[in-house]
Amino acid sequence: MASSTARAGAGTGTRGTGVAGRLLDSSAKLSYDPLTEVDWDTPLDKDFHGASPEWSTLFGTAYWNELTDAQRKELTRQEAASVASTGIWFEMILQQLILRDIYAKDPGDETVQWALTEIADECRHSIMFARGARKLGAPAYRPRRAAVELGRAFKTLAFGEAAYAAILVAEEVLDVMQRDWMRDERVVPFVRTINNIHVVEESRHMKFARDETRKRLAGAGRVRRRIHALVIAVAAHVIVTSMVSRDVYANAGLDPERALAEARDNEHHKAMLRSSCSGLMEFLASAGLLTKPALAFYRRAHLI
Repeated sequence: MASSTARAGAGTGTRGTGVAGRLLDSSAKLSYDPLTEVDWDTPLDKDFHGASPEWSTLFGTAYWNELTDAQRKELTRQEAASVASTGIWFEMILQQLILRDIYAKDPGDETVQWALTEIADECRHSIMFARGARKLGAPAYRPRRAAVELGRAFKTLAFGEAAYAAILVAEEVLDVMQRDWMRDERVVPFVRTINNIHVVEESRHMKFARDETRKRLAGAGRVRRRIHALVIAVAAHVIVTSMVSRDVYANAGLDPERALAEARDNEHHKAMLRSSCSGLMEFLASAGLLTKPALAFYRRAHLI
């Protein structure tokens, strides 16, 4: 695992007692530089998986049982690279949402300073994910065109609790699976390091997203709350269903049509997604964001 590297500079002493101030202090004490913390130089060892096998979209299917050990490992490497590529796509959306939110606000405010710190984290994460996917021997996976265009609209129009709760959804789903991967000795070491870095730094981002969601909802009326509940659910559906590209199967040397069909009906993978989102769903319910229309999209994405 990577060792911690504090990026503390001038003026990083104890800050205010608010969430943003505490997160700034935490970031100064424990952050990472992926360019030096991750082992980029050692050649890829194909005796390792790219992700915990249990998180594969085919794990538990008849097709998985027919695959050789080498094929399973190649599939998990391609799937891990696809998740990383989707992470980059959403991190770019996230950065624009936050920049729009803090535009023209007081840069001396701790909330604005934390938001800029989070954007800096996401820039490093995107580079880290891109280099990791390339080292796994994968192409640059992209979401389908419809998802890309929906993302373009979302990053332009979303605001308040819709923006921050959608950020939380993406980060929470990744967090649970990556906690499994970073502890799994079957996963190639450099991917475990990448996951460790992301989990540590994203834990601060999730605290901020939860806090901002609560704050924005405090001033939201019933109609706005219901509309945003649906927007968040649609965003969650698009994000989760875009994580593993349909192209991973062909790139792993599998029959893509059969793999897609079995992945689509894989109850094990659906159960893994639901378990990863239990805490998230409790939070959304407590915030009044699990309306009937929203629940329909969460069920379609197998998040509840």
